Amino acid sequence: MDHLNSSTATLLSSRDRGWKGLGAEFLHIRAGRTHVPGTESHRLGIHFGRAVNAHCQCDGRDLRRQQKHGDIDIVPAGMDGWWEDDRDCTILRLTVRPELLQAAARELGQDPETVSLAPRFQLRDARLESIAWAIKAEIEATVPSDSTYAETLGMALAIRLVDENGQGLSATNNDRAALSSRQQRRLTDFIEDHIDQSLSLADLAIVAGLSISHLKPLFHTTFGMPVHKYVLTRRVERAKALLLTADMPLAQIALAAGFAHQSHMTHWMRRLLGLTPGMIMRMHS
Repeated sequence: MDHLNSSTATLLSSRDRGWKGLGAEFLHIRAGRTHVPGTESHRLGIHFGRAVNAHCQCDGRDLRRQQKHGDIDIVPAGMDGWWEDDRDCTILRLTVRPELLQAAARELGQDPETVSLAPRFQLRDARLESIAWAIKAEIEATVPSDSTYAETLGMALAIRLVDENGQGLSATNNDRAALSSRQQRRLTDFIEDHIDQSLSLADLAIVAGLSISHLKPLFHTTFGMPVHKYVLTRRVERAKALLLTADMPLAQIALAAGFAHQSHMTHWMRRLLGLTPGMIMRMHS
């Protein structure tokens, strides 16, 4: 399913976006047989759209299967193979540099010198798929997010690969009662860095390397409040800080803190602090 030849047309690419350690291409593949040589990067191919009958020869395996939307092939660096489809298809190909995988191993407290990936074919993993489609949305965007968002997605992808490699990527850690210190740090940093933007549960789940259904109870246990209340609390604190330190109109402060408009900010400041922006400014003066 992961292809590279003259029959491949690149529809979208991250090539000129300055991403570090992570690459992404949305590819249209013509029907037929393709040899894919090994590369210095690990590769993921995620099938997009209608199913095709596929034949794969890689890692000493000869696999015939129907490749469906969301099916994932993981091909470690240096490994080559043949892929053949009976009709044109479309894939999202992600490349992960070994150094990004090593950085993910360090995040997880593992030895980065021993981290490796095993080849996987027609893998189904909801977390990997969620991260992959978020990356696809980034290369589709006319105005991309700041580079830290792409770096966050790349690290989330690498952590998911390292964390579950050899344990079965469909496994979940339901026995965890709270977020790890690493997950807490990544979430709080991401929220603070993107407080002026839309923060969806899907984005935060990707940052934590969890499904939305797992993030919500673990977040509540860890922070003592639901995700939406924590984000609102941080927005109110950011707005308060700007009121006291920045010479900005109230409407501009509201937007900078992630509120839809000035009235939205005033409502939540009154509700969480018991004070309006005007009261805070008068008390300060």
